[in-house]
Order: sequence, then C-alpha cells, then structure tokens
Amino acid sequence: MSRSGEPSVLTGAFLCPWKQDPRVTVRLFETPDEIGRYAASSLIGDIRKTQEGKAYLLGCPTGRTPRPIYAALVDAMKREAVDLSRLVLVMMDEYIVTDSDGALRLADPSQHFSCRGFAEREIVGPINRILPEDFRIRPENVWFPDIAAPATYDKRIAKAGGLDCFILASGSSDGHVAFNPPGSPAETETRIVNLAEGTRRDNLKSFPQFEKLDDVPQHGVSVGLKTIRSAHRCMLILWGPEKQDAFSRTAGGTAFDENWPASIVLLSPSYEILADRAAAGERG
Repeated sequence: MSRSGEPSVLTGAFLCPWKQDPRVTVRLFETPDEIGRYAASSLIGDIRKTQEGKAYLLGCPTGRTPRPIYAALVDAMKREAVDLSRLVLVMMDEYIVTDSDGALRLADPSQHFSCRGFAEREIVGPINRILPEDFRIRPENVWFPDIAAPATYDKRIAKAGGLDCFILASGSSDGHVAFNPPGSPAETETRIVNLAEGTRRDNLKSFPQFEKLDDVPQHGVSVGLKTIRSAHRCMLILWGPEKQDAFSRTAGGTAFDENWPASIVLLSPSYEILADRAAAGERG
C-alpha cells in the first residue's frame, strides 16, 4: 500500500516489465485482506448504484482465493447494512461425482468440496445472519448451472441483462479459471468438463480435506470462457508467491493464450488485476 493507505496502482507503461498496455490496471496490495477490503468496497459501491428493479449479477468462484473478499463483505455489513436482496450470485462451477451405478450427479452440498455448500457456508450464511430480513440474499438468487442442460445457464444470464462483475481466480499450476482447462477456446460456454490433472492438484490445496489426488472428482460443470469475458467487468485476484506465474502470464500477457485460460481476462471490456506483492514477485 502507499503511504496514503491506497493500493499501488500501475497502469500502462508503469507496468514494465509486466505489460505495455494502457487498458489494464494492476493494483498491488500488501496482504490478501487488503485485496478483500478493496474489492468488497468496490462491489458495494456498484450494488448501491444499481437501478431500482434491476438485479446485480456477480460471478463468484469458490476456494481460497476469494475468501478475503467474502470475509470483507461480511465485515462491511456489520458496519452498515446494505440491501443485497437484488444481488444474484452466479456461481461459476460445481463438482460432478459418480454414483455407484455410474451415473453422474452434482456433489451434495454437505460434502466439504461442494461449491454449493461453499456458497452457503462462506457467502450467503454469514452475510444473511447480519442483515435484516428484507436486505438478505434470497435463496433463489444463488445460481448454479443445470447439469442436465448446462447451456441454459448462459441464456439465463443473458436474459437477466448479463453479468455485472465476475470475480476470477487463476490456478497456480495450469492457469485454469473455473474448471476450464488449458486448451479451452475463448468461445466456450457453460458445459460439463473433464478436470485437468493440474486443476485437481490445485484443488488439493483449495480443499485440504482431500487426502490424495484420487479423492478429487474428475468432472465438473463450469461456465465457459465466453461466459466470463462477456461480463461487463472482471476482477482477477492473485495472492501468494505460488501465483507469480499467473501474475506474469496475465499482467504481462499481450493476448489471450489458450494454454493459460485465466488470460481470458485480457478480453474483458473492463478489468483489474488485484494482487499482493508476493504474487507480483516483490518483497514490499
């Protein structure tokens, strides 16, 4: 952070050697918690500006990376209640497990790795316990793709006016975003995918109750890269030294690279990369 308490803002030529593109804004923070507070404040400001009667669609990941943002939203609600009754959480993915008869089904919310369970335990539950009833996130406003008809997710999003903002995280080993593996074209939409081994290894860290790689599901339903880049705004969150490669490939990228799906952020009409100094390879 700067001495004024604001994040270091790096744009255009100031990004050297990372990037020479005036469209991108990289904000560097000292800690993940500072990233969370900045992102939460920005989102609350946008939600407050939403026109009466219109929903605010927020694309949400699960796992370690976005936790500081969700925690900061809870803290913000403790200080001042904000009407979140029109906030729609557009969850980006969910694991698919195989029944004993070989049939595929969504992970049960009670399972520790379930994205639906994460949304309830770490986003909706903590926020709604603070807010008055008429300000709470509504159960029907937590969206997940339909495993039987994944493509309908994109139509549902479009019908609601499109995603206002998408919070993004990048896999540290393979750059996956949602469950999109390396090699995913920019035009992919919501679909069932085979999880790449790198993605599954990253998920051992995201959900430490997994004891070994074989415990991590091999399939998931996921928004596509077109779904992500169609959002009006994206915030890519990177923190920790293990995200240095992700930082260099996105802040230092010149174009979308199929081999690093998180670089889809470079095709968003408006985006920020929010990183701590560890991810940027700085010691502070």
